[in-house]
Amino acid sequence: MAEATYEVELLNKDTYKIFKGVYNDFKAKAVNEYKFELEPLEYDEFIDAIDKQYLHCVVLKENEIPTAFLVYTTSISESIELNIIHCLGTEDEPTKVKLLLERFLALTEAERQSKVVSYPMLGHQSIFTADITKFGFKFIGSAVLRFFMGNASSERILENMKLEELPEDYRISGYEDAFREDAIRVIHESFKDTQDALFDTRFKTIDGTRDIINKIVDNVYGEFLPEVTSVLLHNDTPVGFAFSNITGGKIANIPLVAIDKKYRGNGYSEHLLNRSIKTIVDWTKIGKRIFSEVNVTTETNNYKALKLYRRIGFREDYCYPQAYLVSKKLVQKVEK
Repeated sequence: MAEATYEVELLNKDTYKIFKGVYNDFKAKAVNEYKFELEPLEYDEFIDAIDKQYLHCVVLKENEIPTAFLVYTTSISESIELNIIHCLGTEDEPTKVKLLLERFLALTEAERQSKVVSYPMLGHQSIFTADITKFGFKFIGSAVLRFFMGNASSERILENMKLEELPEDYRISGYEDAFREDAIRVIHESFKDTQDALFDTRFKTIDGTRDIINKIVDNVYGEFLPEVTSVLLHNDTPVGFAFSNITGGKIANIPLVAIDKKYRGNGYSEHLLNRSIKTIVDWTKIGKRIFSEVNVTTETNNYKALKLYRRIGFREDYCYPQAYLVSKKLVQKVEK
């Protein structure tokens, strides 16, 4: 049997028709094997995103037939987001992953001078850890926790939570756009020195954090839920936030929770999350909006956050390695 010959190139119009098979193989496995919350784009929609350069796709051909690909984007955040590496079957998978990554890194050479590469290695991709370590990637363990609607145990935990009464000068409300600048300040101060800032460097600056908050509030990252988002006010000044949006379908998400440093250690995060989750549960029960679950993601070594979510009724579902490759400028700065 002749040895396989590999070629790696950007997806182009000449390859669109023969690429469809390997893309549909990924699409069929996206939810179960790669833990995607939503079904991926239909093939025609995917090609349209490629044509408009919202997405970029590197294709590996095996004896002229596409059998693996890598998708990335540079247009959503200040990071280069590596979305998926997929191979048709597992034969010679390490070699295919290596060739795809080499081309990806060559194509993004200029952007990587100042941008970090972010790669959530969901599902099957976690087995690539040893392969991408060789390219200098570092890792943070991420845990996904879920609160399922209709789960009697979770709803009982939520209902029986014992919360200290808020002091007289404090109250919790829904989100108003007048709170946006306070949200940017609180989120920036809370996240600028965390592990999240290693793979999303926007948290390190006020302008970068503004971009994150604007994209949440302006529905870029899914449908924003201002009534579900909870805000802690002290003398009518916002000092804490639990944002909420819909990442797709009936899945609600809590993307950011933060309390101003001066107000931490008083259980206010529990108050924020309790209100947000109870609102989602109540909406579902009365049919105002139907949700199947609420999910959150936190670092696997953030034991304080993990305990907090468990106290509210969340349960860990799965973990994955969040990979990141620091910018060349940062590497050079460290080396000096």
